[in-house]
Amino acid sequence: MVCCMLLFSTGPGAAQQSIAREPVVIVTTSGAHNFAVEIAASRSEQARGLMFRRSLAPEHGMLFIYSKPQYVSMWMRNTYVSLDMIFIRADGRVHRIEANTEPLSERIIESGEKISAVLELVAGTARRIELRAGDLVRHSRFKSQSR
Repeated sequence: MVCCMLLFSTGPGAAQQSIAREPVVIVTTSGAHNFAVEIAASRSEQARGLMFRRSLAPEHGMLFIYSKPQYVSMWMRNTYVSLDMIFIRADGRVHRIEANTEPLSERIIESGEKISAVLELVAGTARRIELRAGDLVRHSRFKSQSR
């Protein structure tokens, strides 16, 4: 089991690295929804995640990319913003959604199956765009990009 943000600890004084932003489109029954997300691909980027941030713009987020499908565990330690965590399969399909996570919580949030990515968005986004398991997340790193 891989524990992003769980195996590493960085303090609030740690320098925030410049992380690339890339477009992500989520396709639901309510339409296509565009987001600009930071990419957390390295272990250090995944360890820090969105920790210590006090705000997150509504159409922004962070996409955790894994080199191969794996079981993932997340938590909200040192994360002040409530998030929706979207667990994504290799083909870009949503496996499951953990909505409205509790800020600063150490409760472990499990992927439930092997996944290739986790998308973190501002809490309430999944409900607002009517996101459901099986919906498509479009990004260059996912295998299938058709609906």
